[in-house]
Amino acid sequence: MLKYLIPLIVFSCLVILFVFGLQNDPSIVPSPFIDKPLPQISLPTLSDPSVSLDTSDLKGEVTVINIWATWCIPCRQEHALLVDLANNNDVKVIGMNYKDNRDNAMKWLEDLGDPYNIVLFDEDGKAGIDLGLYGVPETFIIDKNAIVKHKHIGPLTEKDISDTIIPMINELKITPLINELNTEL
Repeated sequence: MLKYLIPLIVFSCLVILFVFGLQNDPSIVPSPFIDKPLPQISLPTLSDPSVSLDTSDLKGEVTVINIWATWCIPCRQEHALLVDLANNNDVKVIGMNYKDNRDNAMKWLEDLGDPYNIVLFDEDGKAGIDLGLYGVPETFIIDKNAIVKHKHIGPLTEKDISDTIIPMINELKITPLINELNTEL
């Protein structure tokens, strides 16, 4: 009897896990960095390897960090949306080129447009690992204190930008002002 019961229990557990998995959105992967400081990274810029930027340089402004690569097809799909986001919104957009060829990346931005205030160059992918990168593209929203407020895995869509990214940027810009006014009152 027991030899029939064990496979039945294992099969039942697998069915439960399968049903549970179907009820969850596979594109939502929680990030351990949400509401925590952006991990300390320091990278050279794409255009000038002698110039670098690190996490402490991101304090003071709401920042969007987009991790991309020229070999990434979804990165190409979202690129025009990033150009539009940068041109039509008052937000600092930092690019991080991931495991790529410097010349290819510079040509790519020249051909498709450069939405980034600064582009960092993560040639070996170590900074991507430090950020908990699952794959490219990924986009982070960082508040004025360099705290991670949002992580988007995969290519951004118009809906993602209009429903999540822009409202969050606006909220992060206005919240400190409201807090300051409340403190003064």
